[in-house]
Amino acid sequence: MMNGTVTRYIILSMALTHWIGPVQAESLSDQDRAEINRLRAAQGHSSDDITPLLEQVNKAGERGLPVESLANKVKEGLAKGIDPKRIDPVLRQMTFRLESAHEVLQEAKGRGMAEGNRQRALETMAEAFARGATADEVRELSRLSQEGRHKATQEELAAGAKSLAVMKEGKISSNDGTALVGEGIKQGYRSSDLLDLGREVKRRGSDFQEGRASLKALREQVRRGERGDRLFKDKDRGESGSGSGRGERGDRGDRDDREDRGGRDDSDRERVDRSDRLDRSDRSGRGDRSDRIERPEKVERPDRSDRSGRGRD
Repeated sequence: MMNGTVTRYIILSMALTHWIGPVQAESLSDQDRAEINRLRAAQGHSSDDITPLLEQVNKAGERGLPVESLANKVKEGLAKGIDPKRIDPVLRQMTFRLESAHEVLQEAKGRGMAEGNRQRALETMAEAFARGATADEVRELSRLSQEGRHKATQEELAAGAKSLAVMKEGKISSNDGTALVGEGIKQGYRSSDLLDLGREVKRRGSDFQEGRASLKALREQVRRGERGDRLFKDKDRGESGSGSGRGERGDRGDRDDREDRGGRDDSDRERVDRSDRLDRSDRSGRGDRSDRIERPEKVERPDRSDRSGRGRD
């Protein structure tokens, strides 16, 4: 009977492995470990202080999550002088989001979606969740992507999820944003095109809300096959030709565009948000700051407003 139980367990394990696929385990590199220890020593922390953090990173790597992103988070916190105990919950939150990203991407893979760049897909999807995308929205994007002739990859799905999250920051509804991004994925928009689409729609969020622009018309442009780099060129030319027509809204949109780019080229040659920068979600104006590591507050100096009495009895 024992042999039968063992046999059934082996068969079940093999079946799960076949459906989920082999876990690509990762481990903390010697270079990252040395850098973490250097930062730890520079801040006066003992080896025991960072052991729980290293264990978290290694366990995540065993589950196939990208350890480089997690290691960068640890280094970032130590470099800012943050106590390791305060880095711990941030690291756990980041790990949870990567696991959630892994789950929805595995679902997409189970429906036949190609992987593409796995690590970039995981990191981009995790950031999409950090910025407000939901698993249900990702599933809907995955469903819409299967309606077109273009065979989308998990990397493109992740970029679409992040694009949607950025649109929602610009007060675009989930339904409208999902329909627009889904159309872009169906029409074969590259990851960089999808990210640009999200930023441009966010810049013009007030235009869509106040009726000066139409998301339905924009989606129709995408459906007709108009490429992402052409969607807003005429509008930008008209705004620039009207002198101060863009005004404060245009200036603010430019700032948002630069902030969303984060000083980074979103082309396929780069890895998206390698270190999952702490300040990105804060610049976007979202209330969720659970993955932000705050610097220790400085001690306020005594009030010296009455300087005229200095040196007097």
